[in-house]
Amino acid sequence: MQIFVKDKQFYKTLAAFAIPIAAQQLITVGVNMADNIMLGQLGEVAMSGATLANNFISIYQIMCMGLGMGASVLVSRFYGMGDSASMKKAVNIMFRLEFVFATLFSIVTALLPGGIMRIFTTEEGVISAGIGYLLISIPCYYLNGYAVTTSLMLRSVGKANVPLISSICSFFINIFFNWVFIFGKLGAPAMGVNGAALGTLLARIVEFTVTMGFLMFKDEKIGMRFKDLLMPVKELIPEYVRISIPVLISDTLLGLGNSAIAMVMGRVGAVFVAANAITTIVMQMATVVIQGISQASCAMTGITLGEGDTQKAQQQGITFGALGFIIGGVGCVLVLLLKGPIINFYNIADETKALANELMEAVGFVIWFQAANSILTKGTLRGGGDTKFLMVFDIIFLWVCSIPLGALAGLVWHLPGFWIYMMLKIDQLLKCFVCVWRLLSGKWIKKISNGAEKA
Repeated sequence: MQIFVKDKQFYKTLAAFAIPIAAQQLITVGVNMADNIMLGQLGEVAMSGATLANNFISIYQIMCMGLGMGASVLVSRFYGMGDSASMKKAVNIMFRLEFVFATLFSIVTALLPGGIMRIFTTEEGVISAGIGYLLISIPCYYLNGYAVTTSLMLRSVGKANVPLISSICSFFINIFFNWVFIFGKLGAPAMGVNGAALGTLLARIVEFTVTMGFLMFKDEKIGMRFKDLLMPVKELIPEYVRISIPVLISDTLLGLGNSAIAMVMGRVGAVFVAANAITTIVMQMATVVIQGISQASCAMTGITLGEGDTQKAQQQGITFGALGFIIGGVGCVLVLLLKGPIINFYNIADETKALANELMEAVGFVIWFQAANSILTKGTLRGGGDTKFLMVFDIIFLWVCSIPLGALAGLVWHLPGFWIYMMLKIDQLLKCFVCVWRLLSGKWIKKISNGAEKA
């Protein structure tokens, strides 16, 4: 097979899927960056408190992403088959699981906010700052959870413009109300870290309203309506468990792994946490295109296989992998060029700036490999239904390699920041080689059943 697909329509379709997704991710990163810059004006403790609180919230968000991405594998495949009833059933199962997860996280956060913060740090000032942020954010579990999963459903059938519109709306709401409530503008009280949480909550309300409103009242591709929420789904549950649950498990363990990494960083010190918060924003900025292509490739692969063309899916998969290496190289160069100006945006100590600069150099190296493996693991291979294989290797590389090596590098060997970060992200390098091998083997293409007949 050729490395690059020659059909121009393939690239037009890819752009139609990926550009709105990438733009939405860029907006999300912009909001996070603005939060960090505003909180950075209050010092490292406030910034670290919000960052570590968000690490726990991120576990939930990653679970929602896993839940939504798992369901999107089925929805895109059924969309390619033209099976509207099975699409609705997959969305219904996802919504019901989402309610359970949101309720569990809300109860734990309400009862144990201090205990959650102490998982990540032992510094009392940081713990105190994070508790208020967590409590105000409780309604976001429901709002953001349904917005995220609904956005993924719409993207999987080519309606990525709707989540983009919701993100644009929430962007302006978040920035404005963060400014108002963090610093006490326009007569509002100066709430500091709690103000950032309140601004985010207001933005989540808007995001939820736009995405769920479109799905339930306007969308015709999935065709979901309120009356469909009570439809029986029993016959699709076995296939949902087989295809979607490994994605949920994989992404949940990824979220827990990221929290374990945050625990390592929290125990290295508040300076490392603050420096990594800046680094995380830069990583997100550099990978928006990667995320756009990975989610686009998942949907496009699912639709192609739903139409029954496995050879075309294999050729497209090779092209997606090649694009990953190219984009990763570009991302590496951008990180190295922009690290200085971005770090200087923050009102932080020289020690924190020096460490952030060191971590940025590691990010530039890691992103080259992360680009290719993200497009394959979160995109092509996942869209092909190879979710169980991906789950196993996600677990092995993160929990057997990255977390133990990162803990040793930071807490035992006390290595420089560059090497601590490299050890914490070593799974990105290892997964890259395994995913390329899996792609070329062709074993990643799996059949999917609608509960009555095979694809």
